[in-house]
Amino acid sequence: MLKIVKTSLVIAATLGVSGMAQADVNEALANICTIVQADDKGELRKKMRSVESDYRLKLKDYYSGVSCNGNSLIRTAMLSNAVEAGSLLVKKMPKSDLSAPETDGKTLQAWVSENGFEGNEIATVLSGRL
Repeated sequence: MLKIVKTSLVIAATLGVSGMAQADVNEALANICTIVQADDKGELRKKMRSVESDYRLKLKDYYSGVSCNGNSLIRTAMLSNAVEAGSLLVKKMPKSDLSAPETDGKTLQAWVSENGFEGNEIATVLSGRL
């Protein structure tokens, strides 16, 4: 009987910690949109490093979960003309994820051509990676 109680407590504690970890990751990423829009490459790099060291998550792990006014981080960088931050994001993402459709079903390249960002420096870095 005592083993069942101990096991139940361990399981409950584990579930509670993972729920708190999810909330902490959300708090850690709360201002990433502002950092990208401000084109603060140093602060973005620092944020990415802290999330990686604290939660063992790479950019590809949380990229699709972050939305800035309905846009992904790279799209937000293009819309804000945040060349330094956008270029860093493109370089840190795996090529397969860059060519995958985003939440609206469009790939980054299709979105770039539809919105007239072909001349954007971030789009140039993106096409160089693909």
